[in-house]
Amino acid sequence: MNAVLVLERKETDEDGMILEAVVWRVPEPVAGSRHGYKYRLFFGRRGERLIGYDNERGKGDHKHLGKRQLAYDFADVPTLMQDFLKDVEQWKKQREP
Repeated sequence: MNAVLVLERKETDEDGMILEAVVWRVPEPVAGSRHGYKYRLFFGRRGERLIGYDNERGKGDHKHLGKRQLAYDFADVPTLMQDFLKDVEQWKKQREP
């Protein structure tokens, strides 16, 4: 079985903020993960990640909040997206005047 694209989404808002999500179902877990998905979720500007979730080979599931990198407990794809979008909304609320 080859990798199968499960989710692909990219949006750019009027302020130039980019939200991108790509999730693949993979035949074998990525090194450091225990599930059958490879994913990368990005929120930021061109060339500047503000929030990111991924499971880079060897690092396992983790998220980036600004310059901090934290472990992430992957449950399933819907929960992954919910957690990511919640972090994006929190970031936006902190920036409101």
